[in-house]
Amino acid sequence: MPELANCSRCGALFVKDIRDICRACFKEEEEAFQIVYHFLKQRKNREATLIEIVEATGVKEELIIKFIKEKRLRQSQFPKLAYPCERCGKHITTGSLCAACSEELKHDLQVHEHEEAMHERLKKRIEEKERTYFTLDKHKEN
Repeated sequence: MPELANCSRCGALFVKDIRDICRACFKEEEEAFQIVYHFLKQRKNREATLIEIVEATGVKEELIIKFIKEKRLRQSQFPKLAYPCERCGKHITTGSLCAACSEELKHDLQVHEHEEAMHERLKKRIEEKERTYFTLDKHKEN
């Protein structure tokens, strides 16, 4: 069921259905997409980079990145179309992180999980020692 929401771009109140932006902003985005697409459709511009597209069309970089992430602009059609990794800034064509940053995060997560497991084992050993009851036989000969 549709609900009232604020547009994520302009803040206007609208009835939200499948988009998170109002109709006016959606119309602006569609016009911007058409500008970018018509620019890239020309044979001489097919290998334009993100910065070149921004400079030639005047469309904001964030909006062009959104088109790429939504797969409205495909790298198979436009080979030099890439956007920066959210962590290091290296140019990528899919996802949010480059392969190196992704691997580094996986490694860090594995190290963290290993440390957590070690901590849990140590905690269990301490608990076992606390539950153990020791007695001393004072009368036993040494």
